[in-house]
Amino acid sequence: MSKKFFITTMGCQMNEYDSDFLAQTLVRSGYRPVEDPSLADVILINTCTVRAKPEQKAYSLLGRMSAMKGGKPGVVLGVIGCLAQQQGSELIKRFPKLDFVLGPRALSKINDTIHRLKTVGGKVVATDLTAEPPQSVACQGYFHGRISAYLSVMEGCNNFCSYCIVPFVRGREISRSPDAILLEAKNLISQGVKEITLLGQNVNSYRWKHGKRDNFVDLLRALNDLDGLLRLRFTTSHPKDLSDALIRCFGDLDRLCPHIHLPFQAGSNSVLQGMRRNYTREDFIELTDKLRRVLPDIAITSDVMVGFPGELENDFQMTLDLVKRVQFDALFSFKYSDRRGTFAEKMLPKVNEVDKSLRLLALQTLQRQITLRKNRALEGRVLEVLVEGPSRRGGQLSGRTGSNKIVNFNIDNIMLGSLVHVKIKRAFLNSLRGNISGEKSAVKADREVA
Repeated sequence: MSKKFFITTMGCQMNEYDSDFLAQTLVRSGYRPVEDPSLADVILINTCTVRAKPEQKAYSLLGRMSAMKGGKPGVVLGVIGCLAQQQGSELIKRFPKLDFVLGPRALSKINDTIHRLKTVGGKVVATDLTAEPPQSVACQGYFHGRISAYLSVMEGCNNFCSYCIVPFVRGREISRSPDAILLEAKNLISQGVKEITLLGQNVNSYRWKHGKRDNFVDLLRALNDLDGLLRLRFTTSHPKDLSDALIRCFGDLDRLCPHIHLPFQAGSNSVLQGMRRNYTREDFIELTDKLRRVLPDIAITSDVMVGFPGELENDFQMTLDLVKRVQFDALFSFKYSDRRGTFAEKMLPKVNEVDKSLRLLALQTLQRQITLRKNRALEGRVLEVLVEGPSRRGGQLSGRTGSNKIVNFNIDNIMLGSLVHVKIKRAFLNSLRGNISGEKSAVKADREVA
């Protein structure tokens, strides 16, 4: 009987990439994945601690999985990821049924850890942040059927924004070799992947000092030339590292999607200074202007928080003003929460929860209006869509435009992974609906004008 494993992933795209790494490693060791944790011999919980909500979800899930393991003593239960790094052995004290804790830089120890637990017993805690990030594993066939995939190019962060836990749980910035990245990309393409998203906590600070391709722009250009790749994306960018050369790539590289995720976090310079973001609101607005001068129809999405310590109503109004000026395609918005060990944890005064909630509601209401208006401006346009799979609505297929908008449409006899032209009939807040079209727009089909 084959060994079985179950992985649940919380948080960001980097965690999804890490889960894929673990899954491929276990498959190569003779395990097979299952969707029901009660059937698994190994249960892995991949955690996030960037904000309070995913951390609480992880604790709740750990409680349920611990209860399940109580009736099956042979099951191995492990926690990996950022919460594992932050809490370490404290997690095992809190959850005695937990067998091991692996931080993000210790994932390559997964097979040795399971073997040790099954042969020797005890508990394992591995949270060394000085170790190299795990190298990718080639498990041929693992990505079969997937149209898009993530590819980590660097890990960690050197910025130490005052609110952010990432440098403490992911370590300092370390970039992967461009040769290793290109090899992994070719492996993904060989399995049918058509779209690759490059990942890094601060992806555009990528640097490799041991060869010719020594920065992120060089890496993008090399990946853009790979045969079989239809689309290339990257996330997440820090505004201070968004160079003019990188901005020009949106005009020069035909496979680089017309979309950038560029967190601004706050529209007030005093709040940005308290956050240690190392740019001003004026700097950020100028960056978005530069992007639109190179590619007028580029989609810009962002992260923003409300209720940072010391944020006054006037500061919040400046955030709203920036949102109105920039006209983001979408925002990921959330309330500030203290993260243990960060500089902001001790900053005063704290903003009360009522004010945070009211500000978040006002911000999200404004952004919904902007997003819906921009989406409705696409009605009647012909957009290029990468077919990804069945729609959640049923009876339709779904895909995304180059600007990362979801499109649902009716179609027959089209291979997944194909680029098709869809005429948009209806626009909604979170998606578009259309029909296959033989038309082509006056501009490149996937580069919408809002």
